[in-house]
Amino acid sequence: MRKLVAGKLHGIHVTEANLNYHGSITLDPDHCEAAGILPMEFVEIWNKNSGARISTYVILGERGSRCCILNGAAARTCQPGDPIIVCNSIYLNEAHITALKPRIVTFDQDNHISERLSYSVDFDASGRYSFSIHDEANEALAIPALVSRA
Repeated sequence: MRKLVAGKLHGIHVTEANLNYHGSITLDPDHCEAAGILPMEFVEIWNKNSGARISTYVILGERGSRCCILNGAAARTCQPGDPIIVCNSIYLNEAHITALKPRIVTFDQDNHISERLSYSVDFDASGRYSFSIHDEANEALAIPALVSRA
């Protein structure tokens, strides 16, 4: 079994840090559903400003609120306004990797959804892995790559 990305909220902005609540991250249910993140699911959180990385579980906030609240000890790792990545994962047998289509949701500064993307792993003609990112229209997008140095 391999631990693989199942979904991500990429670049969602922290709306509050609540040190006095007893742990977790509070998220808008609409955002969680868009990425396939479940209530009570453990997620990894990566702060794009500080580089801090933590793990906690999800609780659902008010639907439509666009909230992203770090609670308890997690509140020490992020400040309101910080862009973060919230990622859930799944354990999967490698033989089933081509069936996995993680959902990635990106955000603007006000936590409105900007893009809905998906990842895909397939095999090329030589039987090697290939990776692609697709938009909502299932069009393949460019993948970041090493820039050649002249």
